[in-house]
Order: sequence, then C-alpha cells, then structure tokens
Amino acid sequence: MPAFAQYEEDESFQNELSYGINFNSNGGLIGGAFIRSSYFRNNRMYQFGEIEVVEVKHPKENRLYSSETGDFFVAGKQNYLFVIRPRYGREIVLFRKAAESGVQVNAVGAIGPSLGLLVPYYIRYNYGGGLGGQDVRTEQYDPQKHRNLENIQGNASFVQGFGESDVNIGVNLKGGLSFEYGRYRESIAGIEVGFVVELFPKEMIIIPQADNEQFFTSVYLNLYYGRRK
Repeated sequence: MPAFAQYEEDESFQNELSYGINFNSNGGLIGGAFIRSSYFRNNRMYQFGEIEVVEVKHPKENRLYSSETGDFFVAGKQNYLFVIRPRYGREIVLFRKAAESGVQVNAVGAIGPSLGLLVPYYIRYNYGGGLGGQDVRTEQYDPQKHRNLENIQGNASFVQGFGESDVNIGVNLKGGLSFEYGRYRESIAGIEVGFVVELFPKEMIIIPQADNEQFFTSVYLNLYYGRRK
C-alpha cells in the first residue's frame, strides 16, 4: 500500500523544472550553467529536455599578468570556445527515495547537437613597447604579429568578439548518475556526476601553437535545484 501511494504521488506530478551550475574537467572554476525540464513517463522513467552552456578551455592555458598594467591575459590564446548543448534524455530510477525524505538515485543519459562558438580572444597590444612610446591597439591575438609577451597589456572583454564568432555544429552524448534530495511535490536539490563525449567536424582552434582537438571528453559534476508541479 505505501508503495502504491508513493507511485500515485509520483504520477500526479507533470513537470519538474530544475537549474544549476556545471563543473567539468575542461572548464575553469565554474564550467557553465544549465536548465532542465523533466516529464513523468512511468514509475521507473522520466524524459527531459535541457540546455547547457559551458566554456571549454585548452589544457595548456597559462594566465600571465602584464608588468605595465597588472591585467591578466592567457598566453597564446586566439579564441574562446563556448558550447551550447540542447539535449533530449531519459532518467531511469535505480533507487527510489521515501515520499518524505531520503535520496533517490537515477541513471541519466542524453544526446543532442553541440553549437560550438569560437569567439575571437582580443588582447591589448602596445606596438610602441620598448621604444618609450604608447601605441596600444585591441586586436585578436595573432602569434605572427604579437610575438613579444611583454607588450601585451591584458585581454579585452570576451563580449567584444561575439559578433565575429565562428559557429560549428557538432554532437554530444552524456551519461551519469543523479542523486536527488528533497520531498516529492516540493523543492528538490541534488548532484549529478558523469561523463560527456563531444565531436566537431574540425579542430577547434583555441591556442594555435598547441595541439587542438575536434573530439573532447570530460567528467562533470552538476549542482541543481528545482521544483515539481
């Protein structure tokens, strides 16, 4: 009887909306953010759609500081790589929590396209450096033009290059486990851990003088919060 009552309570919810932040092995301190909408299918399965936005960093990124201005820049970086990942997926309940408390464990799988944005990385470069003059120009980093790191005075805002983004369409797949806390029909919170594999049709050039990839793998951790209706 309690199991049947719990099933009825599950079945009565139509939608779960959650959102959170992403940490992954290809990102920085915070990799990105996501929002997800889940729907009940049966007492063992949910379907969901989600959109995730992350920044992918090159493993050889090295932050330096200008001796003139104190501002930082990433040596050799030519592009940011931002990826938008709309996905469709399923969650399968492995261990169900009690209606009032406990932890529910779900297996998660999802697939979808990857919209990879190579956004020009702009730096402030002093062409008058070493001559006692000032001729500071804001330009996309070019290893042929900007050879003297001492003349780089810092990076410009990443927003500056968005209008010149190179758009690339790829595909991604993720799998993981979700550990959900909270009461049914009320607020929920949890963590999700797993892996992502992603493929683009060409190499995504972030640092031109280093090896760049078109196939990416990463492990991730999501922290999320949401509500059921």
